[in-house]
Amino acid sequence: MNIVVLDGFTLNPGDLSWKPLQDLGECHIYDRTPVIEVVARASRAEIILTNKTPLPREAIARIPRLRYIGVLATGYNIVDCNAARERGVPVSNVPTYGTASVTQMVFAHILNLTMHVAWHAQSVRSGRWTRSPDFCFWDLPLVELSGRTLGIIGFGRIGSATANVGVSFGMKVLAYDTDPSTIDAPGVQSVKLDDLFRRSDIVSLHCPLTAENQTLVNEARLQMMKPTSLLINTSRGPLVDEAALARALASGTIAGAGLDTLSTEPPAPDNPLLTAPNCVITPHIAWATKSARQRLLTTVVENVKAFLAGSPINVVNG
Repeated sequence: MNIVVLDGFTLNPGDLSWKPLQDLGECHIYDRTPVIEVVARASRAEIILTNKTPLPREAIARIPRLRYIGVLATGYNIVDCNAARERGVPVSNVPTYGTASVTQMVFAHILNLTMHVAWHAQSVRSGRWTRSPDFCFWDLPLVELSGRTLGIIGFGRIGSATANVGVSFGMKVLAYDTDPSTIDAPGVQSVKLDDLFRRSDIVSLHCPLTAENQTLVNEARLQMMKPTSLLINTSRGPLVDEAALARALASGTIAGAGLDTLSTEPPAPDNPLLTAPNCVITPHIAWATKSARQRLLTTVVENVKAFLAGSPINVVNG
């Protein structure tokens, strides 16, 4: 079986082992693959594994031996699943591996934006504390989470886990999901979407990207939020109208944002959020703890084994 990994570096920059995958066949692993080289590198592939390298209809049509596509992630919009299905090629993803890690990043951003950890640590490094006339100082308001309202949009595994942590901090938790029946957890109140934006001190996004919810966070909804509120996005960048968010931050419509995803990654140098005030951006790393990446790789291998056994699992184009 000829296996080609198009872009393995972000999953495994060298601290994990490819051996369990290599044991399944002839394996060619590329750190990165430019779009124009996909067909050439995968010309003999029976199994293709990809993370963010696109597999559009045109590429799928030009890979004659292709039998299976595995996505090294949960999101699978980079694959033309309809084209694969038409050829009888199953596409599998990894539906859960990073719940704990992403939840941790949500609160890393929340705690940084409420206690301004990075700002104050840098001010100490610059010598401010050694010159201070007092035993302590703070430049920005320090906000206690207990009693604040956390609004969660999307109540899947990560949304639910985030709610649990919020409750443990003593927060009031509101949640919105397109399927309200999923919201059944102690201390969590199901609300309408616009009501969540109006009432929350912190809004955290945890929904997949669909045609219906693109730029769900737009000018109108940002105007609904409190001027002291925060927006957290560890989900999908295009859920947010980035120009509208930059304007909201510049005008004080909301107080801050913590973002781990942007609409285009890497971002263009002129992305307005890169210079927006009180906007903390991390480079899409919420998923990338070693523990989460190991779970991801283990599931990828199990997906391939299941396909080879004739019973593919985690199929998204069935």
